Amino acid sequence: MEDISIIELLQKRDQSAISELRQKYERLCTYIAGNVLSQHEDIEECVNSACYEVWNSIPPATPNDLKSYLCRVVRNLAINRLEYNLAAKRDVRYTVSLDEISDCVPADSDDLISLSDLADTISRFLRTQDELQRKVFVRRYTYGDSVAEIAVRFSLNEKTVSTYLFRTRKKLKVFLKKEGYDYE
Repeated sequence: MEDISIIELLQKRDQSAISELRQKYERLCTYIAGNVLSQHEDIEECVNSACYEVWNSIPPATPNDLKSYLCRVVRNLAINRLEYNLAAKRDVRYTVSLDEISDCVPADSDDLISLSDLADTISRFLRTQDELQRKVFVRRYTYGDSVAEIAVRFSLNEKTVSTYLFRTRKKLKVFLKKEGYDYE
């Protein structure tokens, strides 16, 4: 089923939308949550919570890209669950990627519209980038893949992946400043 049809079902409050959403994206959601969390139960709970959150947010929200919207929800829930589980002792594997990007992205805001605008701005930036560099960036900061996993996936040297990520983060920081996200 197409994303537009799933969104229409969600807007009509048709419960079959959840099963369609799960059928289409459960593996991806499990993968994203699994890159952040280690416990199977936490991963399952995160995926279930993401579906529930999407159900509750559409309507009024009407995402342009359901897949990206769902991925963001899953990633955020997984990070919150990780922080809850480990408090000050975070999982180094995922924390490293968050630390990398924290230098170029403004700190969290309580204003959901602002976060949505920031996500849209980052998406606009990524559309201006070379396809390979964009894919490397998304694999690292959305899916939580390690540099080694990305290198294998795209048949690149790990140093090349690290260089792509560094340069893309640097360009993103400049782009965000031009868009008014000057937070330093």
